[in-house]
Amino acid sequence: MTDDDWFERALRELDDGDSKSDETRPDDAKPDETGERGDGDAGERSSNTDRSGAFVPSDPIPRPDSSGTPDSSETPETADTADTVDTAPEDPFAQDFTTAFENAPGPSGMGGSATGFGEGAGFGGGDTDEFGFGEFGGENSFSTSSFDDEAFESDIERIKIGIDGLDEMILGGVPKRSLLVAIGSAGTGKTTFGLQFLEEALSNDESAVYITLEESQEAILSTAEEKGWPFRQYVDEDRLAVVALDPVEMANSLAGIRNDLPRLIDEFDASRLVLDSVSLLEMMYDSPSKRRSEVFDFTRSLKDAGVTTMLTSEASEDNPYASRHGIVEYLTDAVFVLKYVRPSDFRETRLAVEIQKIRDANHSRETKPYEITDEGISVYRQANIF
Repeated sequence: MTDDDWFERALRELDDGDSKSDETRPDDAKPDETGERGDGDAGERSSNTDRSGAFVPSDPIPRPDSSGTPDSSETPETADTADTVDTAPEDPFAQDFTTAFENAPGPSGMGGSATGFGEGAGFGGGDTDEFGFGEFGGENSFSTSSFDDEAFESDIERIKIGIDGLDEMILGGVPKRSLLVAIGSAGTGKTTFGLQFLEEALSNDESAVYITLEESQEAILSTAEEKGWPFRQYVDEDRLAVVALDPVEMANSLAGIRNDLPRLIDEFDASRLVLDSVSLLEMMYDSPSKRRSEVFDFTRSLKDAGVTTMLTSEASEDNPYASRHGIVEYLTDAVFVLKYVRPSDFRETRLAVEIQKIRDANHSRETKPYEITDEGISVYRQANIF
């Protein structure tokens, strides 16, 4: 193992940021050609010029799988026949996720109005061919009457997501130090969602950490600049750490990264963290039980670190309301679904957002259209889908 681990390299890059920026970046920095965003292919992303040589991870400590029984949804081709370790009593995956979720008591305060769905707009992955968009601000537009008459009362501290329209769909904001996930297919704006989530904190003099498994550091900074968010300035002020990791590197040294993350968060006094995307980390494990165990341990370490975390996840090919591996939506406190709406009358395909759940917070269950502009994501809360 090399003397430098990923954590030390991340801190050293930030310490050297001021001197390097004077040598390599003009006064009016513009996005470099290498900063253009790709399609999320980790194998094609440009390398981070600030990072040192190749990372040589230590041999991971072998550990037994958390469950020896594959999910009921797995086919014989995908089930891991080698997992035969007896399930420990404290194993969080002794039950399959679907059964555990259905038998779990409903969280207090969850829900809100279930009205506002149009015909054919069933919750949980119904047919979207009959969806369309009503005119903005029409007679059936969204209003606060969709919520309970009294705001949800709680002593839990709340924060804003930072997305206009979406914040209005959540009474009082999401609970601080919770774990959130934005699920969507390619092109729905998951990365922009995460960047905008951090911009809300950074613009209010807070600090944050952004971990990317898809892009280089330069690509992330350039993408933020295109939206008018001064992420380079935040880096120079030591209020933002942008850490680019290879998915294989992260999977091979996940135990060490889990231990180092609290140090990184403390170093920057970070209030928010984004991991883009957890799907690439999940793909590094062939065994379903190993995948669940590692993702569970990682998300638990994020909660223990006391930081509000936003994960991004690819949607399942078969169900836009579920993540690719069907894990993170059960481990997180809030789920935001970003999806395409394709009307049957051949009108323009649009984007729509739905809040699937927020623990300990009252929220709208309406599906609302949104757009990705040069200033970020904007949700049209007064528009209807019917």
